Amino acid sequence: MKSLLFLQNLGAGEIIIIALVVLLLFGGKKIPELMRGIGKGVRSFKEGINDVEKEIGSVETDVKNVGKDTGKDGDYQK
Repeated sequence: MKSLLFLQNLGAGEIIIIALVVLLLFGGKKIPELMRGIGKGVRSFKEGINDVEKEIGSVETDVKNVGKDTGKDGDYQK
């Protein structure tokens, strides 16, 4: 977290200068492509997180169902 402490000292002027440098480096046509790529990456990451959460939920449900399917002596009941 200490590596991001320098971001607290940025003012509006510094942010504008950084934005201009990015514009000069990448050009006006490349910036939308970069943002689109970042958006796709974030969307993919969120979908991955949702898939993992669904998988965990299904495993929890399976574990609960296994507990209901066994009797007191541990025999499987149909």
